Amino acid sequence: MKYKILSFIILLSNFIAAQSTTTTPPDFTSKYYDAVAGGLILILIIAAAAFLLFGTEEKEIKVKVKKESVIIKFFKRINGALTGAVPIEKENEIVMADDYDGIRELDNRVPPWFSYLFYVTIIFAVIYLFNFHVFDGKLQEQEYADEMVVAENLRAELLKTGALINEETVTFVNDPAVIESGKTIFSTYCISCHAPDGGGLIGPNLTDDYWINGGGIKNIYRVISNGVLAKGMLSWKQQLNPKQIQDVASFVISLKGTKPANAKLPQGTLYVEADSTKDLSMR
Repeated sequence: MKYKILSFIILLSNFIAAQSTTTTPPDFTSKYYDAVAGGLILILIIAAAAFLLFGTEEKEIKVKVKKESVIIKFFKRINGALTGAVPIEKENEIVMADDYDGIRELDNRVPPWFSYLFYVTIIFAVIYLFNFHVFDGKLQEQEYADEMVVAENLRAELLKTGALINEETVTFVNDPAVIESGKTIFSTYCISCHAPDGGGLIGPNLTDDYWINGGGIKNIYRVISNGVLAKGMLSWKQQLNPKQIQDVASFVISLKGTKPANAKLPQGTLYVEADSTKDLSMR
């Protein structure tokens, strides 16, 4: 492109020179000549700018091609190192003598990446042999037992914090510390409706065998957590965490049969369960 522009500039210069040698100048005013001169100068400026611009683009294209060729060569080198393939121009050196209907087979060696993988398996086998058969590493049964201990410790910690407690996993905990914790919570939030001894005020009596929304640890946990707005029972899951709700539910169950003074008459349906931690249905 730059050579075409250079040729155009030369031809334009020759044209201007030829016009300047005319023996009989035309009868034009000075403004005309000024306009022609300005136009020629403008053309020369545009030609020079185009020359510089296209010349720079050609340099950039050459550099780009050079960079691309370096990148291509790099990947080809990596591919050659991994596959060990013979270049196409040298394939005639490894063509085998067998000919099957014009089909010839190349005697390429095993790809290096496959060999490297095989070497890795050998190294792993040696390490495994010495670890488990020479230096008496842990047996599978022992590893399983250790993992179970870790899992049980983690589960116990999660249960302690209440992370795993919900309406399906909650259980009655007959532990003095848990019952005392539940009693403290009950005294803080529940005595205004159920009385300090659980005999009932606005709310029902919690010490007999009759329950309006079902007895047992799971039903009691559900009622404390979600509430029963139709009966005036508030939801406490925003104020109490699952562990605290389990504690107070366990305390409520521990009140069964205490027979407080001035207890309200039974309300709801008789609830009978063989095991308060297992029998979840309302009967």
